[in-house]
Amino acid sequence: MKEFDRKQHWESIYQSKQSNEVSWFQPTPETSLAFIKQFNVPLNAKIIDVGGGDSLLVDHLLKLGYQNITVLDISESALSRAKQRLSDNAGKIKWIVADASEFEPTELYDFWHDRAAFHFLTEEKEIENYLNTVKKSIKSNGIFVLGTFSEQGPKKCSGIEIKQYSEASMSARLRKFFEKIKCISIDHKTPFGTIQNFVFCSFKKIQTTLL
Repeated sequence: MKEFDRKQHWESIYQSKQSNEVSWFQPTPETSLAFIKQFNVPLNAKIIDVGGGDSLLVDHLLKLGYQNITVLDISESALSRAKQRLSDNAGKIKWIVADASEFEPTELYDFWHDRAAFHFLTEEKEIENYLNTVKKSIKSNGIFVLGTFSEQGPKKCSGIEIKQYSEASMSARLRKFFEKIKCISIDHKTPFGTIQNFVFCSFKKIQTTLL
């Protein structure tokens, strides 16, 4: 049986579908922007959008005046499309092509945002690698916002299995390094008119004191 090639899968998706032809498309990412507003994230904060693809979140952040934005995605095609859309503004963004489970950041972030990348990590080693990276790469006062399909949401996306979470299971998964601030349930309406239920949680890094 041929081993699944995650990168090639996502390259094929972004090479064959337009932005508004994928289920996760949002003209205005209201939930993500609401979290940024809630925490009053400074305009000079280091923000990373993991699994950002060609999402319009980066466009909205630029319009709001944010100056230090990184977008990471496994698909080079997705990021190329975002760069083309942003035109001259693309040079203001740091673009990283990487698998979220293998990403090795070279800087610390104030705000780590992940809408629907984490739930594609289904192997325990991948999940551990990702969460350890987040722990090491968020500043001591940083915020982690994570959105995944809920237990009432889809079990697959783009033809591949995902891992569903509830507020309880997500909090339990992260409690070693993070303290939950707030969780909300969101119904996302896809471009096809279907509804997908998400759970979004915000976390702050647990401070450790060295003796």
